[in-house]
Amino acid sequence: MTSNLSSTGALAPHPVRAEIATLWRLSWPMLVGQLATVGMGVADVAMTGHVSAEELAAVSLGTSVWSIILVTVMGIMMAVNSVVSHEMGAARFDRISHSVRESLWMGLGVGVAGCLAANLCTLVFDHIGLDQSVADRASAFLHIISLGMPAFACYRALYGYTTSINQTKPIMIIALCGLLYNIGMNWLFIFGEFGLPKLGALGCAVSTASGMWLMLGAMVVWIKLSSAYRQTYPFTHWEGPNWKEIGSMLRLGLPIGVTHFAEVSAFGIISLLVARFGVIEVSAHQIALNFVSLVFMVPLSFGIGALTRVGQAMGEGNPVRARFVAWVGTGMCIAFGLLSAIGIALFRWQISAMYTSDAAVQATCVMLLLFAALFQLSDSTQVAAASAIRGYKVTRSPMVIQMIAFWGVALPVGWILGLAPDWFPWSPDKPMAATGFWIGLVLGLTVAAVLLAWSLNRLSKLRIRDHA
Repeated sequence: MTSNLSSTGALAPHPVRAEIATLWRLSWPMLVGQLATVGMGVADVAMTGHVSAEELAAVSLGTSVWSIILVTVMGIMMAVNSVVSHEMGAARFDRISHSVRESLWMGLGVGVAGCLAANLCTLVFDHIGLDQSVADRASAFLHIISLGMPAFACYRALYGYTTSINQTKPIMIIALCGLLYNIGMNWLFIFGEFGLPKLGALGCAVSTASGMWLMLGAMVVWIKLSSAYRQTYPFTHWEGPNWKEIGSMLRLGLPIGVTHFAEVSAFGIISLLVARFGVIEVSAHQIALNFVSLVFMVPLSFGIGALTRVGQAMGEGNPVRARFVAWVGTGMCIAFGLLSAIGIALFRWQISAMYTSDAAVQATCVMLLLFAALFQLSDSTQVAAASAIRGYKVTRSPMVIQMIAFWGVALPVGWILGLAPDWFPWSPDKPMAATGFWIGLVLGLTVAAVLLAWSLNRLSKLRIRDHA
């Protein structure tokens, strides 16, 4: 009979409770950091809205393009989490420092590519019927803010490194300082305080781009000064790019980037299609989408923590433990999804009232929040399962599943129900507008959750069998 006593004679915690506690300690600083990062975009829009409608439109348009590129780059750089967590589990500390140096080269290349992509996207603004002054301001916004992309990509390389060796508090502190810097610099440059030029939308771009370089510098300084990084310190010597290893990391990261692009672009297309139904529909849609995006930060943070824990277990050569921590992490996300679904359903009127006092917008938003409550469980499940699978260094199958879910189910179903095209025989009698698109999201996320959970179960069992 096994004993539950620890070496000190005290009752040892249950393995599930112990893993939950470990995952929580790893994840909550990342959650605060993610919320602070989202807060930067919120601050940009909120503060520019007090200048003029044209400046707000320029920031909104520029941010819509910038966020897609940003999230795609973030996904590509998540390969660093998988690589370093495996090496951490195997105690290959010299390999960690080498991998981090190579990941910085990869980040520099990916960041420059993201910078070029953002600048090329400005050509679109001249061909979508925008007022020329707004198009010019949005283009200038992207030209300036894109200068921060190389720093962001390199920062995400160090982000993956520090989270994978269980050091997540620097992420939280640096992100919070970045948010404060962003708000302060916005105030100075947007409104032209203390004799500085009044830049409006361009002030947001200046503060965000410079903030990214400062956050990268702060992370480098933290790593240099903290004793927690001594075993794996990556800045001991100069090392040129190893194209074979960078290519290996890109093969892991590109499918994640494509997945993130597919998800963000699908939501962006839905927003554009809903816009044709008028101010009430699009306002309600944006409110509901903004709120669920904030809620999503919780399972996303747990998912990154689960990726780290699974990678470390596989690095140890312990697939049994990897399967255990993968399902504990997924279970935590499912539990949160259930709680958030209940909370959104019960307090949907109060949530809507926080954003708007317009009765018509509130009524439509309340209906959309009911659908948001419905997909909380599946959304939490799919992000947790996908993250755990990536902890096994498997990234292509989650990409295929999520492409099918968003582009093969959510968008087509939303299109049919939301727009009710005449050519489709089973279209509803009249367009369901935003409601139809949110029904499509519920179905798409459910498909993703079921397929990814099945894939995680199959993969984890296969790894145990192979190891045996």
